Amino acid sequence: MSRPLPPVPVLVAAIAVALSAPAAATETFDATPFDLDAVIVTAAAPVSALTFDTSPKLPRQPVPASDGADYLKTIPGFSAVRNGGTNGDPVLRGMFGSRLNLLTHDGAMPGACPSRMDNAMSYVAPETYDRLVVVKGPQTVLWGPGASAGTVRFERDREHFESPTLKAAGSLLGGSFGRDDQVIDATYGDRPGYARVSANRSESDDYRDGNGDTVGSAWNKWNADAAVGWTPDPDTLLELGVGIGDGKSRYATRGMDGSQFKRDNTSLRFEKSNIGEHLAELEATLFHNRADHVMDNYSLREPNPDGMMPMPMASNVERRTSGGRIAATWRADAYELVTGLDGQDSRHRRRNGMGRDTYKAQPWTVDARFANRGAFAEGTWFQGERNRWVAGARLDRAEATDGRATVSGGHGHGGAAMPNPTAGRTREETLSAGFVRFERDAARQPLTWYAGLGHTERMPDYWELFSANAFGGGMGMGGTNAFAGLDTEKTTQLDIGLHYRGKKVDAWVSAYAGRVDDFIQFHYPADGMMAGRSIVSNIDADIRGAELGVELRPAAHWKLGGTLAYARGEDADSGRPLPQMTPLESRLTAAWDNGQWTAGALLRVVDGQHRVAPGYGNVIGQDLGASPGFATLALNAGYRFDNGMQLTAGVDNVFDRAYSEHLNLAGNADFGYPADPVRINEPGRTAWLKLNVSY
Repeated sequence: MSRPLPPVPVLVAAIAVALSAPAAATETFDATPFDLDAVIVTAAAPVSALTFDTSPKLPRQPVPASDGADYLKTIPGFSAVRNGGTNGDPVLRGMFGSRLNLLTHDGAMPGACPSRMDNAMSYVAPETYDRLVVVKGPQTVLWGPGASAGTVRFERDREHFESPTLKAAGSLLGGSFGRDDQVIDATYGDRPGYARVSANRSESDDYRDGNGDTVGSAWNKWNADAAVGWTPDPDTLLELGVGIGDGKSRYATRGMDGSQFKRDNTSLRFEKSNIGEHLAELEATLFHNRADHVMDNYSLREPNPDGMMPMPMASNVERRTSGGRIAATWRADAYELVTGLDGQDSRHRRRNGMGRDTYKAQPWTVDARFANRGAFAEGTWFQGERNRWVAGARLDRAEATDGRATVSGGHGHGGAAMPNPTAGRTREETLSAGFVRFERDAARQPLTWYAGLGHTERMPDYWELFSANAFGGGMGMGGTNAFAGLDTEKTTQLDIGLHYRGKKVDAWVSAYAGRVDDFIQFHYPADGMMAGRSIVSNIDADIRGAELGVELRPAAHWKLGGTLAYARGEDADSGRPLPQMTPLESRLTAAWDNGQWTAGALLRVVDGQHRVAPGYGNVIGQDLGASPGFATLALNAGYRFDNGMQLTAGVDNVFDRAYSEHLNLAGNADFGYPADPVRINEPGRTAWLKLNVSY
């Protein structure tokens, strides 16, 4: 597999500099280490009602993540549509796509591929971020429209420094199947401001499953980000950030591989705090993000002369997204209120070519434009010492413009062209959202319970409006197509739960039940005139489920834990199960930590999924039939050195089990898989060793 720049020595040298600096730095700088206190993360717990806040820098098992979707799986209720070694598509409570609001550093970075090969989490290197914040359900309005399943934010901290300070962290990871990662994250700050640089490189060869069979899954990716902040006083911040990245990935489940995942990002942020008696904070952000993605069938594989694409082919897609947000926080003794405005514009364009790299000489065609303007308010009213009311509302004006002169008969790209009945048309929608939640702390016990009702309306996204071949039962020739025919999706959901925090026991449970009017789903007929194509339509759906977790501390140095997650949904009219719903899953953990040595075990148990809708799914996948259950065991151990170093090691899938996830794409014939769709297997026994350094 060919490798993108920058070369390995650049990152290795940077890490070496950071790791060799502490002795000299202690004479000049105040050392403020990054947190390395936690044992290896195997499952996260909520910090408040429906909110999870964790550090992606902490060592993690299974083998530390190469992308954002992989790290999200440590939070109960999350899974991913698997398609190889990296760049899975995140799923929360069986909900997929733009039902999840995926943000990085307060900006949106939607991918460009019409079949989501480069979803937003593909461009995230988790360990270069400080915080991962997740809010489940339609229980916040602060971060954009839609978000019926939840909101995900990967964030970097911003600090004010009183004296010269150098903070640095780095890691090296090696593992089975050629896994080789390097990460560096360094900040220098003083009274006037700070500068921060973070970078990573990650690669892996094709893995072998539990049967010893090779699965096309190799990847190589890198990212580099820099930020310069001006802090004239402790209450003021102005930060400029820039970032670039690229990568390649093989996919045993697709007819093409990703030969380019190029991204560049620019952001500007202003913060002001302690402004007045009631106006506590003001923040404003601007961002511009670009994803430039190339798919082809010749860079990382040889074209299959007996396949559907016997000749070299490539498709280059690009999406530019610009936006901003301004928010003011108001505080008084009995309330806190956040009000603001946000908006973004997005342009999608594409070009294709037959033959090796011929696409580079082709002109770009803009096929879609999007815009959104929103206003929001979210507040907390403190009713006495134990009761809280949290409520929010937002209103958005969304629009989409169809720039396609013709449409294709094939899914995603390719196929015979036909006139587009909505060429040049702009569609506008007014979207509303709101929620109210009551939270109460028990009088004499460390117990909190909550109940919240939320509603949100979602504009169909790029993939739902432009990737399907047809809307409903029609072909879209001169009549209604998906762009004109799809309704907005409306979700109304009740969330309830409780959280107990004791001296030796922490326990939490959250449950939900909702109705989704005009739920958007895809259908892939196996026969008839539309065989091999995709049809998108609206249905009404009922959803419900729950997650729970417990952590026991029976003795000094010991923690025992368990989580359980369940999601269920069905077509409200026919009773047919909703497709692509995650099966019942449990994680049982044991951890021992005496302050220097750590050891742990993770038993993951997944039930078989028999509530399926074969032929139905989303833009990238469909139910392939029932799936069997499985269980895997992972073990880890670690040692903390006195100088800020931590060495951890682990073995995943200890018994080399051959198994596959329920949410999975079918193996592609180019890799020897049969014509009848079968799921690809997950990695077999995988050993890894990781060194974290912080000072």
